[in-house]
Amino acid sequence: MRVCLFIEPHRGASYDTQSRFARHAEDAGYEGLLRADHYRALTPDPGLPGPTDAWVTLAGLARETKTLRIGTMVNSATFRLPGPLSIIVAQVDQMSGGRVELGMGAGWVEREHTAYGIPFPPVGERFDRLEEQLEILTGLWGTDEGETYSFHGKHYQLVDAHALPRPAQRPHPPIIVGGKGPRRTPELAARYADEYNMPFKSVAETAAAFDRVRRACERIGRAEPPTLSAGIVVAIGRSDAEAERRAAPLHVKSVLPPEDPVVGPPARLVQRINEMREIGATRVHLRIIEMDDLDHLDLIAAEVLPQLSR
Repeated sequence: MRVCLFIEPHRGASYDTQSRFARHAEDAGYEGLLRADHYRALTPDPGLPGPTDAWVTLAGLARETKTLRIGTMVNSATFRLPGPLSIIVAQVDQMSGGRVELGMGAGWVEREHTAYGIPFPPVGERFDRLEEQLEILTGLWGTDEGETYSFHGKHYQLVDAHALPRPAQRPHPPIIVGGKGPRRTPELAARYADEYNMPFKSVAETAAAFDRVRRACERIGRAEPPTLSAGIVVAIGRSDAEAERRAAPLHVKSVLPPEDPVVGPPARLVQRINEMREIGATRVHLRIIEMDDLDHLDLIAAEVLPQLSR
């Protein structure tokens, strides 16, 4: 089982905090660190010191880490145009020596868009734009050297793009499509994704989402589904009191949909990961709530990771 970490800097984290967390995660033996892509907190708390841009942050981490895979979970299609995004991702992939992963989503929090003047079209259009972006990104990165790429869609038009720079990973960095949507999300995952991620739900809900992706692959004739991964919210402790202390932020009012966190001793997390393995997950993304709590990383690395290879 491959184990990565997931963080939400919009809750309140400077670049220095994220850098310290990433370097500690690398030293502790985690495979990767992916971060959310939001421009404001999703709770009443403003999340001081304020938002950090996902790709500016990842560019810094690309130079401050050596083995840790880094990326977005997920990049909001409403925030960036696909042409410039292809340049940004390729450059950060080069800066990291080929360690970037690109999670893509349609965007969903209206108030962060209105707060910063970002257009927020209806949900159907957001998914249409996401689909065009995925086609453009894979098209640009799949263009032969010396050739140009053009695209004429409903929302985006590219004419004779040189498809440069090229990412270090070929044909492109792994693309992750994440979400719990019942129709468009599985279809996009089947068509474009190297990995499908179901975020922070129960084992039964995750299994149902995996099945939707498998059926979507069958409909288009894709022989093997993408890597299937599960997001898990974790608050692990050596005692019940320690676990509950780490889980306290989960009780704060938020616009996030209901989740199924693992709160308790390390053995409980081992059990949940193994349950995800049984339904087909080969990778998990553990959401760590407090980025200053490096002891939490060490506890999971010492008490959970060694048991997953048995």
